[in-house]
Amino acid sequence: MGAVNAVNTASAAGSGDRGDRAPKQDRSRATRQRLLEAAVACLAEHGWAGSTVAAVAERAGVSRGAAQHHFPTREDLFTAAVEFVAEERSLALRALFPDGATAGDRRAVVRALVDLYTGPLFRAALHLWVAASDEDQLRPRVTELEARVGRETHRIAVDLLATDESEPGVRETVQGLLDMARGLGLANLLTDDAARRERVVTQWAALLEDALGRVTD
Repeated sequence: MGAVNAVNTASAAGSGDRGDRAPKQDRSRATRQRLLEAAVACLAEHGWAGSTVAAVAERAGVSRGAAQHHFPTREDLFTAAVEFVAEERSLALRALFPDGATAGDRRAVVRALVDLYTGPLFRAALHLWVAASDEDQLRPRVTELEARVGRETHRIAVDLLATDESEPGVRETVQGLLDMARGLGLANLLTDDAARRERVVTQWAALLEDALGRVTD
């Protein structure tokens, strides 16, 4: 009987340990997400020079030690932050058109793609790019991140525009749209460029209808 009780006690203790681990993992994930979101906001508002691990930790409401537990270096934190928010924005963009877009939706798709480049994420990414151009340690990580995010954004654009990239000129047309959107984002950094941006979006949507309409259903 004593052996049975010992086994039952050990089993109960083990179940308790597993139950404790789950909330700890949830808290860890929540802390990590707060740090990532705070890092992007900090980078967008204060640039690379004003964005330290300590500043991000304070904004996220965690200790600097907790921040460094999740992200040992400053480069780890900010590259992970931009990647995380880019992934979240990609999911949100796809969710706007869960069944893909028809030709009639193309203006809305162009508007959504342009919006990717006129918010805090683009501003944060831009500060990261500028810092990477001057810092050898940061440059390869940011270059690889930008390439990966760029490929994913291009795939999303092709899907949402309901077009066939195997057709001649389609890839270049879609890339031209994304380059245009990035340019509008840059123009918006210093002044509110909303009125001109809206006219450009309307014109690009019309151009896409002419360029891509022949390869859609």
